[in-house]
Amino acid sequence: MFKAISKKLDEIEQAEDIRIIHCVESGSRAWGFPSPDSDYDVRFIYVRPLEHYLKLEKTDDVIEWQLDDVFDINGWDIQKTLRLLHKSNPTIFEWNSSPIIYKTTEDWEKISNAINGYFNTKSGLYHYLSTAKKNYFEYLQDDFVKLKKYFYVLRPILACKWILSEGTPPPMLFTELADKYLDESIKSDVEHLLFVKMNTPEFGMGKKIESINSYIEENIDILQESINRLPAEPMRSWDKLDAIFLSLIKS
Repeated sequence: MFKAISKKLDEIEQAEDIRIIHCVESGSRAWGFPSPDSDYDVRFIYVRPLEHYLKLEKTDDVIEWQLDDVFDINGWDIQKTLRLLHKSNPTIFEWNSSPIIYKTTEDWEKISNAINGYFNTKSGLYHYLSTAKKNYFEYLQDDFVKLKKYFYVLRPILACKWILSEGTPPPMLFTELADKYLDESIKSDVEHLLFVKMNTPEFGMGKKIESINSYIEENIDILQESINRLPAEPMRSWDKLDAIFLSLIKS
């Protein structure tokens, strides 16, 4: 599959006249809990030729290349990426720490070396907690629920615990978060659910797991209180990102 994805990246570069500087897996495969039938969530960062950035006309900053049962492939322009990094968008930190890398470059290393300096603790916490809340209240309230959604709630809750404790962007792998911050009282239930998800195609509906629901509700309230007590953080300077951007479009 790595060869197939590398070939697609070559096709994208030629068709779009771009230079891909970083490409990773995102989603369940990168989080470490894919189902046997999970697709490949391929995400890339690209740079266009210099003249593209000197035009007055605004152009698309996203390339949506393929979406089917096997692949979900899209990428962000470097300008969009750096602007979102300045806002401490969690997606950028996740793509930087993905354990599955299809392509990377020395150009991306310039960004990677600076990236954690733009991590805003409070905005990261808001993002992960809102993700947990949305998935919990939308998918895990009935007697029978979409079981995979437990991981889309538990992972952001554990990410919040990581941020509060470590003060850094959380790792991608669910097991790394769970080993450190998941309560012992529900570990066996979560480990069983993880085993079933990773070994069952069409992982679908099942009876609500009361122990995990109770854990989620308790921690949503605790995390919300912790976030509310945190002071606002100052916005970082644009200078370093401006310098990186100029170096990339000139190279």
